[in-house]
This record gives sequence, structure tokens and C-alpha cells, in this order.
Amino acid sequence: MKSKTTLEFSDVTRILDAARTEAEAHHFPVTIAVTDDGGHLLGMCRMDNCAPVAVDIAIGKARTAAIGRRESRVYEEMVNNGRAAFVTAPGVTALEGGIPVTVDGQVIGAVGVSGMKPAEDSQIAKVGAQAIA
Repeated sequence: MKSKTTLEFSDVTRILDAARTEAEAHHFPVTIAVTDDGGHLLGMCRMDNCAPVAVDIAIGKARTAAIGRRESRVYEEMVNNGRAAFVTAPGVTALEGGIPVTVDGQVIGAVGVSGMKPAEDSQIAKVGAQAIA
């Protein structure tokens, strides 16, 4: 039988706090979502002045990074490079801004950010993901 590391509430809080601090430092109103390794929402923060649609997008980006075990931008690149059918893949949000949370080489969750340009969303998500590395 194999044991696995999982995110605890304190980890989720650290991830959200680090990502929110990064977003605030750049005045980026975003939504930040944290999921477990199965893509289930563990915590979320929608900052002031962030559009409501960003909630579903951030959760989708995090879920995609968690279940795909890679950054969500990989799926966006696939679509942009001609694999248009990927936009219909169940549970996949093919947009940049979802980053897996990895501990000891294992994906244990993910962070998704939405509300700014793709690279800015990723920047914030990476800071969050690295908060427990």
C-alpha cells in the first residue's frame, strides 16, 4: 500500500495568503482557487473588484492543473497549436493560470488564478504553489 501527502487546511491558507500577497503587491484583482490532487476545491479568495466570472475560471484552471498533473497552459498551447478538439475535453479549462502543487515529486493539489493577463495569473499561482514547497 502506498501513502501519499495531502494538503491540510494550514497549507491551503499559506497558499492563498502567498498568492494574495503577490496579487496585492501588483494591484491585481484576481480570484485564487486551491484544489486537492483530484481537483476538488479546498479554498478560494475573490479579491475586491475582481469580476465574478473569474471564480469559475480560477477553479477550472486549478482543477485542470491538478488532474492533468501539469500547468493548465499546456492545454491552451495544444489548442492554439491546432488541437481544437481539446476545448471539449471534460473537466479541462485550457487557459493559462493553473499550477500544480508538488511535494517530493508528487502532485498534491493545484492553484488556479483568474482575473488578469495569462502570464500575470500564472505568476500569482506560482507564488502560491511555492508557498509550501
